[in-house]
Amino acid sequence: MSKREQDKAVAAVERAMVAIRRSQTRRSLGRLAPPDGGRPIDPTLFSVLDVIEGRDTPCSVTDVATALGVDQPRASRLVLRAVGEGLLERRTDPSDARRTLITLTGSGQEQLDRTHRFRQEVFARVMADWPDADRTEFARLLTTFVTSFAQMTPDAG
Repeated sequence: MSKREQDKAVAAVERAMVAIRRSQTRRSLGRLAPPDGGRPIDPTLFSVLDVIEGRDTPCSVTDVATALGVDQPRASRLVLRAVGEGLLERRTDPSDARRTLITLTGSGQEQLDRTHRFRQEVFARVMADWPDADRTEFARLLTTFVTSFAQMTPDAG
């Protein structure tokens, strides 16, 4: 592949990533209401819950802030909102009473599961007419891209 073709491919990926980012806005996701009649979760809160779900142990607000790439006060406000909506619970760290740990509630896990299922259904519909091999290859390439990007920019994950 020539340098010009490589540059065009990278530019196409950049444009596609911008389009994906735009398509994941609060407003556009809000228009895709879950078919079960439930209300969609605010994408900002989903990100907080997703960070906590992705960890093997309870985490702190600092962990959430780092994972989301936001400052501590913003992460605290997001966690407080999620706690207020019954999606997260805060408890004192048994090994350090000055530290608060955050975990998913049953309701938070249920909301995450519903949101994952709903988004997967949307993605399945988008790729419904793709050949199986293309879906498999897209998943492989996208996962590789995200993994490489996270290694290059550790705060992005």
